[in-house]
Amino acid sequence: MLFRVVTTKTLLRSSQHLASLPNRCSYSTKVEYKPIRSVLVANRGEIAIRVFRACTELGIKSVAIYSKEDRAHIHRLKADESYLVGDGLPPVQAYLHIPEIIKICKDNGIDAVHPGYGFLSERSDFAQAVIDAGIRFIGPSPKVVHQMGDKVAAREAAIAAGVPIVPGTDGPVTTKEEAMEFCVKHGLPVIFKAAYGGGGRGMRVVRKMDEVEENFQRASSEALSAFGNGAMFIEKFIERPRHIEVQLMGDKAGNVVHLYERDCSVQRRHQKVVEMAPAPHLDLKVRDRMTDLAVKLARHVGYENAGTVEFLCDEKGNFYFIEVNARLQVEHTVTEEITGIDLVQTQIRVAEGMTLPEMGITQDRIRTDGFAIQCRVTTEDPAKNFQPDTGRIEVFRSGEGMGIRLDGASAFAGAIISPYYDSLLVKVIAQSKDLQSSCAKMNRALREFRVRGVKTNIPFLLNVLENQKFLNGSVDTYFIDEHPQLFNFAPTQNRAQKLLNYLGQVLVNGPQTPLATPNKPADIKPHLPEVSQEYLASTPQQTPKVQPPKGFREIYKQQGPEAFAKAVRNHKGLLLMDTTYRDAHQSLLATRVRSHDLLNISPFVTHNFSQLYSLENWGGATFDVALRFLHECPWERLEDMRKLIPNIPFQMLLRGANAVGYTNYPDNVVFKFCELAVQTGMDIFRVFDSLNYLPNLIVGLEAAGKAGGIVEAAISYSGDVSNPKKTKYDLKYYLNIAEELVKAGTHVLAIKDMAGLLKPAAGRMLVSALRDKYPNLPIHIHTHDTSGAGVASMLACAEAGADVVDVAVDSMSGLTSQPSMGAVVASLQGTPLDTNLDLSKVSEYSAYWEQTRTLYAPFECTTTMKSGNADVYNNEIPGGQYTNLQFQAYSLGLGDFFEDVKKAYAEANILLGDIIKVTPSSKVVGDLAQFMVQNKLTSDDVLNKAEELSFPKSVVEYLQGHIGQPYGGFPEPLRSKVLRDMPRIEGRPGASLAPLDFDKLSNDIRETFPHATDRDVMSAALYPQVTNEFLTFKEQYGPVDKLDTRIFLVGPKVGEEFEVTIEKGKTLGIKTLAMAEDLTENGEREVFFELNGTLRSVLIRDKDAGKEIHVHPKADKADKKQVGAPMPGTVIDIRIKVGEKVEKGTPLVILSAMKMETVVQSPVAGIVKTLDVNMGMKLEAEDLMITVE
Repeated sequence: MLFRVVTTKTLLRSSQHLASLPNRCSYSTKVEYKPIRSVLVANRGEIAIRVFRACTELGIKSVAIYSKEDRAHIHRLKADESYLVGDGLPPVQAYLHIPEIIKICKDNGIDAVHPGYGFLSERSDFAQAVIDAGIRFIGPSPKVVHQMGDKVAAREAAIAAGVPIVPGTDGPVTTKEEAMEFCVKHGLPVIFKAAYGGGGRGMRVVRKMDEVEENFQRASSEALSAFGNGAMFIEKFIERPRHIEVQLMGDKAGNVVHLYERDCSVQRRHQKVVEMAPAPHLDLKVRDRMTDLAVKLARHVGYENAGTVEFLCDEKGNFYFIEVNARLQVEHTVTEEITGIDLVQTQIRVAEGMTLPEMGITQDRIRTDGFAIQCRVTTEDPAKNFQPDTGRIEVFRSGEGMGIRLDGASAFAGAIISPYYDSLLVKVIAQSKDLQSSCAKMNRALREFRVRGVKTNIPFLLNVLENQKFLNGSVDTYFIDEHPQLFNFAPTQNRAQKLLNYLGQVLVNGPQTPLATPNKPADIKPHLPEVSQEYLASTPQQTPKVQPPKGFREIYKQQGPEAFAKAVRNHKGLLLMDTTYRDAHQSLLATRVRSHDLLNISPFVTHNFSQLYSLENWGGATFDVALRFLHECPWERLEDMRKLIPNIPFQMLLRGANAVGYTNYPDNVVFKFCELAVQTGMDIFRVFDSLNYLPNLIVGLEAAGKAGGIVEAAISYSGDVSNPKKTKYDLKYYLNIAEELVKAGTHVLAIKDMAGLLKPAAGRMLVSALRDKYPNLPIHIHTHDTSGAGVASMLACAEAGADVVDVAVDSMSGLTSQPSMGAVVASLQGTPLDTNLDLSKVSEYSAYWEQTRTLYAPFECTTTMKSGNADVYNNEIPGGQYTNLQFQAYSLGLGDFFEDVKKAYAEANILLGDIIKVTPSSKVVGDLAQFMVQNKLTSDDVLNKAEELSFPKSVVEYLQGHIGQPYGGFPEPLRSKVLRDMPRIEGRPGASLAPLDFDKLSNDIRETFPHATDRDVMSAALYPQVTNEFLTFKEQYGPVDKLDTRIFLVGPKVGEEFEVTIEKGKTLGIKTLAMAEDLTENGEREVFFELNGTLRSVLIRDKDAGKEIHVHPKADKADKKQVGAPMPGTVIDIRIKVGEKVEKGTPLVILSAMKMETVVQSPVAGIVKTLDVNMGMKLEAEDLMITVE
């Protein structure tokens, strides 16, 4: 043991000044030096590791304690030894259990205890217990800890030392009545502070008298939870201050020095977010006076070891004492960076008995060099008012490099962020020559971070670092509150991890889009013709270097729809529309072809089929199927196709007043839809109505025309004009409708033969009649090849004067699809109607689709349909519906009765009045047909029992008039029997609908999905529930449309390696490694991947195995009546009961997480229907708490 005589020369202050101090603050001139061999850190996380590192550098053994919840935490692994503390206690209480910590020290021969910050660091009874046990406490004396921890005593000491103070209570306040009394006497605003702790816990600013009691209770409760004592200190609140603090260090010989100041003004909820040293633009005279007074206060109380004196400084340079933090602070790092002094090592050396001068730390030697800033990266979501986030860190990659220091503990892949402790993930410190260059380094480092699995405040920190006022150093404690733009965040994409979650979901729970048959997708990568590779190299994100040949679209875009129609009519030879991109796969593959496969072949189509009249690639069923089953945005599909195919006109199917839906919409929805479609790249609108009901048709024509599109009015074909026995839909019927459509201003006239009923003779008759009557109007014929006569019919129509016929590439033609492109091209070669398409290119195009089609084996129509069938002339089933009906029949167990279904379809059609059959009217007939087969009903049965049968909804709504008025009227007496007293719609169904409020819809959607686009709003106007589900899926699983089709549908095989290009120049390399056999306690399976060479894993809840495990239900984000937990936490108060009436904003439940309390308010007014939580329940984010009705 060493004793040294310390002379007055050793002291930094004059002997005269020391003599002036009260006797209680006199220092012994004998300083005992006793080396420390082991240090226990009574803390956790980042600060524990910081102390361990200092110990290791000094050759001292480091010892950790850890709670049960922290048994996997890295701080216990960084220490030389670690011991469990507080077994059986709540997580925070474990670290506050003084007797057990002392016992661990004694049992293991610990020399000294470092308290870190938080927890017990400002508890004088802890410091005293350590000393009483014969162990050294690395910090101020218990007396000083008590005096400085007591806000009242600290104020008295400040007053005695001549330090200016802010008016406040004379002592701790424990009741709301005392708080109210002070506020009434001194006026508002005031600030509540925890009397026995700091760090922003238990701190509230109150500006309204009616908020005093509630805020006092919340602040007191937080203080009690964090520090074990809920007593509060109240003082007047200084407006617009800067928060400046002075770092001090004292030794046992009475030497006290300052290490200059820090600016901690950038705060949120009174917690520091960004700290910097030195304080920018602080007047040197103010700084010197502030640091002198801080040292004077420390000397006055006999301070030793590290501490901080905090001040509020107003715009005029006046400053006021706030408090003394008798401990090391979170932001000590910036002081270390600018002074070069290791504060933690100095703390330990002082505790050993070394003096500051012996360590070379004298005031005249302390200099600042450059500038340092610290950002606290926390697991909080700034987009949700900084709600703490918890969970497993799936990915962690830090930013490093010159001038960057990282102090962390929980920051690694696989770390579990619990709701029990502080949300600090890692401290990032940047040091450079000045504030601006420090900010540049910090900005760069934060942008290098990749944290997945939990939300962080990094987007917010980046906004702070790019704010000009911050870069200039002109900040005060109002900085965050007065800059709402700091909360404008570009959405983080997190695409790779989301895709892994999707793949894991498929591997654990099976396909995420329902498969129609047991058939599996082929393990094949379709061969792409060479031009595609070259063209794809620069698109769709960039303008392609290789420009495609010009096509008809150039005429339309430069000269307008009328010029386009004229060019079509004047064209020599037959023009073709390719339906491969839409109707062909709708008919053959249940509309399931994905954008991925369409886009792959698009460059080839662009360069080799520029002579096409158009490419039918959008609208109809593809719109909702894309959202509903393929989990991709139909608008993005259209946009991406347009970038790849700039030269060929696009054509879509518009269901008149039904747009691309199955119901009626307000007219403004149809008009808005067409406008957005043209803006996104659509050219030709084939407008039809499922009943040829002119009022519905006219709405669609006008909407398409107003949007600037090419209007192609389509007459849906039924019957047989060549058969004199079929008189309902005769030639006169079609000519009359054509006349009305021409009057309405159509640019092109189309015949839509949706069932393939147009025989060659009928085609000649109909086209000839139309051509004679309208010699200058382009005529376009659409058919299906269900009977096998499609090619013959199209050739007959062409010879009769049709300008355009529909075909599908060979491998996607036939059956219920369109006639073969190759067959038509070959048949017309060398004739006046020659299409001038290269048959060899058609073959290459067909080869791609022949391979691609095998990827869609689960939806392949040939599973149940082996050939075309001429019985379509009897049942009149539309091509697309024919396949779907067959699938439905099999799924309903009626596969063996499909012939009966077809016959019933023909009977149902007659029962309903022999109507035009195309979506949605065809669905009405199909539903009635299956209803008849399932219930073994004949036509007579239906008529006779109509009043007692429960008909399908679609049948009832058709008879009510929901889809329009059929030609010849509704069937009687069937209609009257079915409807009885139900309401009927006369005239156009949409005419009576009020315009949709798009602004309200937009606000509603963006409330749940803040980054929803105008396109999403349009989709929601048509399909509200489907769009909500799509946006939820996209948010959870990312760009699944970029996956290869086989992997999208059924997932990868274990051991399989594959690539996913998420955008140009960004390709992910993924390998599926394994799936855990055992479930977690939450019913999850861990799935392991290798992503770009690094190990990744995701936890997926097993929906089957998890049924045996109770899992708390989640709130439906789209349902405002379901109130979910805004963050993970513990229920500490429930303010309502079932059946109680609540208003919007009524406090419902109080949650506590990471020592922060949050009041959950009702989002709507209503009655509490269910209460799904109880006191003390631990919740995950979005767990259902309450349902309001």
